[in-house]
Amino acid sequence: MERLLLIRPGAIGDCILSLPALEFLRAKYTEVWTPAPVVPLVRFADRVRSIGSTGLDLLGLPGVAAPGSLLARLREFDSIVSWYGSNRPDFRAYVEALHLPFRFFTALPPNGEPVHAADFFLRQAGVSSAAVPHIEVPAGERRDFAAIHPFSGSPRKNWPMDRFQEVAARLAIPVKWSAGPSEALPGAIRFDDLYDLACWLATARLYIGNDSGITHLAAAVGTPTIAIFGPTDPRVWAPRGENVRIVHGDLPDIGVGQVLSAAQEWI
Repeated sequence: MERLLLIRPGAIGDCILSLPALEFLRAKYTEVWTPAPVVPLVRFADRVRSIGSTGLDLLGLPGVAAPGSLLARLREFDSIVSWYGSNRPDFRAYVEALHLPFRFFTALPPNGEPVHAADFFLRQAGVSSAAVPHIEVPAGERRDFAAIHPFSGSPRKNWPMDRFQEVAARLAIPVKWSAGPSEALPGAIRFDDLYDLACWLATARLYIGNDSGITHLAAAVGTPTIAIFGPTDPRVWAPRGENVRIVHGDLPDIGVGQVLSAAQEWI
């Protein structure tokens, strides 16, 4: 039986955009190592582990002995496809010297090439077609509320909070606010497990958010999604799906009316 290990580090959104490629590569036995928050989102693999729990980050460090259990585990695989270490020549040289069956993929699309990241990752896997990330959640009835997650991994990607609040006040349906465990927003709904969050987002009639991993999550479960993009190129990093609409521009210049206009389609 072919045994395959897929190692995909990165932010939540990057990992979600990689899902079509990961699923295409699956073998008879497939194990995935990924950041801890992303672990519950990988539903197709035979086993999923957090990269931090494996000791992989110690591999190849000068003066640090690699855990014997890690090396033994890596040798159990017939093939290892890794986005981890692709930009670390020392790591690549180390695993090559050990004759481990690594194949490295570039973790980010090349600068200046406006190919969508999901398509780029799928091309690395050998498929030239449009990729739409999908996360399967239990079928449920959509409820009459809009979910708003007004945060991201970087303040420079955040539309002003007062504009989100104005959108919420002017929407024709109730709003439920979403936030991460450490994000300050009184009364927000919070989930420690991203799959639980995905299941909740799938019940929303509409989702509004910044260029963030949670926005990718909402799109991947099929929720009608409005993604507000500022400095990042949406041609490369926008969430994908039939029910995704992008509002793009200099964030201070994006008006409440633009977002409300995009929302009209679903409310």
